[in-house]
Amino acid sequence: MAEGLSNQDVASQLRLSLATVKTHVGNVLAELNVNNRTQVVITAYEAGLVQPTCSAEGARSAA
Repeated sequence: MAEGLSNQDVASQLRLSLATVKTHVGNVLAELNVNNRTQVVITAYEAGLVQPTCSAEGARSAA
């Protein structure tokens, strides 16, 4: 989620069904009591579970 991938992209990369990914995303949202992926990432960041990164693509578009 922190990489901003779509459910379909996650399913493809992990070789899971789209339904499985949607179920797990829904479970994460419910467990954290949040409404969207952005809130999940903020919660993970605040808990120290993810670190902000700057991709080469993001750096180019910001320049």
